[in-house]
Amino acid sequence: MIVAGTCITVAAGFMLLGNFATAFVIATVGIVAWFLNYRMQMKEVTTAAELQHKQTESEDLDET
Repeated sequence: MIVAGTCITVAAGFMLLGNFATAFVIATVGIVAWFLNYRMQMKEVTTAAELQHKQTESEDLDET
């Protein structure tokens, strides 16, 4: 997340200097970094939800 924020800030600086090609590349790297961070977070959430679901199912089977 820090990399994404830094890239966007640096890209804004390059835009102010008029170097749009470099700003675009750096902004794209920032967006990719943000997406990968978001993807890793969602994997953790999904894994935790699956584990909870499996525990709930096993508890339901134990009760019957």
